[in-house]
Amino acid sequence: MNKITTTLALATAGLWGTLAQAADDVTLQLKWVTQAQFAGYYVAQDKGFYGDEDLNVTIKPGGPDIAPAQVIAGGGADVVLDWMPSALASREKGLALVNIAQPFKSSGMMLTCRKDAGVESPEDFKDKTLGVWFFGNEYPFLSWMSKLGIATDGSEGGVTVLKQGFNVDPILQGQAACVSTMTYNEYWQIIDAGLSPDDLVVFKYEDQGVATLEDGMYVMEENLNDPAFVDKMTRFVRASMKGWKWAEENPDEAAMIVLDNDASGAQTEAHQKRMMSEVAKLTAGSNGALDPADFQRTVDSLMSGGSDPVITADPGAAAWTHAITDAALN
Repeated sequence: MNKITTTLALATAGLWGTLAQAADDVTLQLKWVTQAQFAGYYVAQDKGFYGDEDLNVTIKPGGPDIAPAQVIAGGGADVVLDWMPSALASREKGLALVNIAQPFKSSGMMLTCRKDAGVESPEDFKDKTLGVWFFGNEYPFLSWMSKLGIATDGSEGGVTVLKQGFNVDPILQGQAACVSTMTYNEYWQIIDAGLSPDDLVVFKYEDQGVATLEDGMYVMEENLNDPAFVDKMTRFVRASMKGWKWAEENPDEAAMIVLDNDASGAQTEAHQKRMMSEVAKLTAGSNGALDPADFQRTVDSLMSGGSDPVITADPGAAAWTHAITDAALN
């Protein structure tokens, strides 16, 4: 074999070796903008956990006009992060989403109210204006109001629902007695704006018995019939959960990794570190596998809306699977 032939043979072997080892592409659609709420995924990317699983992961930030269910329905993502109420409502409408992993064990959703607006207990919501997020985030609130027997149409004895932007302006400007907040984000925006904890009363959905699951991983049901896709998601979940546990143990460093990935430059170090410390409380206790009892609690809450429930039928085990987490974590 001459020198040229040898060189070509080595080049060809190298090419085939590269092709054989080519990483699988995965596109992840976040529920919101780049922030510590999604630290586990950015950590998995930064620390090479995805690379270790032969994955090339693209993380797509969300925003106020981005609905994860619509993105995956249009083929824009392999896996999306969504709150279970939104995912189950989409499923009942015909979009067959399946939960493959649940990194968040607890809910961070709250209704934060001003004491000077006359709110001390849920009974005081009546005849008040409450800020509520939409785009699928309204479902836990509607379930809660149904459980309380409080109408949401602005009628006497009911509440007026203010379609809240993804900020806390209504409570600061006196447009609403209460606004939707997360333990790790908007609550602290209110504090940073000048109100003190003593000025506020907070109602955590967890404490009200209406908490629903947040930030689960969802895929299209039909894709789970493809063994190659299942294998890819198994590796994705394994690497992602490794990222989450690393973030829990190293919250400040995880926050800095998030900041490094914030193309908007809108986030601050202090806010992201505080957010990560709060988010770690919500992911603690989860290895990624969905707890069927948590799933059923969410379903029961969504179906408890009297004549206007969020979902009308229990989707049962078809809406989630342990197949991915069993393979990834055992």
